[in-house]
Amino acid sequence: MSSSNMNVGIFFMSQTALGMLGNSALLCCFIIADFSGIRAKPTDLIVKHLTWANFIVLFKGIPQTTAAFSQTYYLDYVSCKLVLYFNRVGRGVSLVSTSLLSVFQAITISPNHSIWAQLKVRALSIIGPSLGLCWALQMLVYAFILVYTTDINVGRNVTGIKIFEYCAIVKLQRPINTLTLILLTSSDVMFLGLMMWASGYMVFILLKHKQRVQHIHRSLSIRSSPETRATQSILTLVSSFVLFYVMSIVLTAYLSVLEGTNMWVSNAGAAMAACFPAFCPFLLLRHYRSIFSLCCPSSY
Repeated sequence: MSSSNMNVGIFFMSQTALGMLGNSALLCCFIIADFSGIRAKPTDLIVKHLTWANFIVLFKGIPQTTAAFSQTYYLDYVSCKLVLYFNRVGRGVSLVSTSLLSVFQAITISPNHSIWAQLKVRALSIIGPSLGLCWALQMLVYAFILVYTTDINVGRNVTGIKIFEYCAIVKLQRPINTLTLILLTSSDVMFLGLMMWASGYMVFILLKHKQRVQHIHRSLSIRSSPETRATQSILTLVSSFVLFYVMSIVLTAYLSVLEGTNMWVSNAGAAMAACFPAFCPFLLLRHYRSIFSLCCPSSY
């Protein structure tokens, strides 16, 4: 085994283990909170769906790690289809859930005299249906992966195949490939733009509120105000998501237009796609301190 393959395997193993641990901790906190009777916030349902989507995305790291350590490791016909299909579905749900989370938070903190105030009550009733529609649409959009994915052994006997570490993908005709790439990328960019708009709106509202109560903060303490801390949390969450996701989109698009297979680009794209699901729970746990303190009282 070469040192580069070993380094790739160690990276994917560490990333997958860290992400599984963080998302498991966040999910366990929600389960304990439900049994303890703690009243859930309206956006908690979105975070739960986001956590399950993160699990699905991170699951791809297991065959990715095994393939890096063992050059003779391949998935079978059915496993190839399921792993790549649900990875893309989980990635799409993660994107849409994060966008929905930003939008619902923006509606929640909007002033009562704004145009969004009338949506506050209505928004709570459509969170569940919106998430169900999100899963259904993502499973429908990426159904073509089940058709064009196969295993290595079958791929070697078929022309027009891209062979990756443990699976093979049938190359689409160039017009169809270009159209599919444009449609999927446009959808991703739309939800990214929606997330950035909602986050920018929240930061604007919090900064305006900070200016109105600035004299109170001066008289209380020299600590940073709640608005400043909330703004920093929003900017950290959104900027990290946009950074990792945009890099993943660029690498995936570049890989799809390549004639051959570039293992470095493939590994880099898989790593970028799993970065946010791996670090997301550690950013979200800061917003659920009461639940986390119930799970781990010794830490507080």
